[in-house]
Amino acid sequence: MSQEIYARIRANPKYQQLKDTRNAYGWVMTIIMLVVYYGYIALIAFDKEFLAAPLSASGVTTLGIPIGVGVIAFTIVITGIYVRRANGEFDKLKAEIIKEVQ
Repeated sequence: MSQEIYARIRANPKYQQLKDTRNAYGWVMTIIMLVVYYGYIALIAFDKEFLAAPLSASGVTTLGIPIGVGVIAFTIVITGIYVRRANGEFDKLKAEIIKEVQ
């Protein structure tokens, strides 16, 4: 692509909207993921007894195992949410921008 097309894309208000929305959404999702992940790490560091508690009186599985699996599942879910929005809203805006500058 030529520099002229790049300049028209950058000047397009929809591009600015796309860029701002995508950046803000990415930061929100990142912060949520960091809170969940580091929250789990903080539990490991500061409340080992809580995570070491067995799920049942006769069981050997501790509370930390399902919470850890939950962190992994949360990661998959939050990634899916981001991909769904990126493939829908963000790709639609991108297509509109490309159509307008060509």
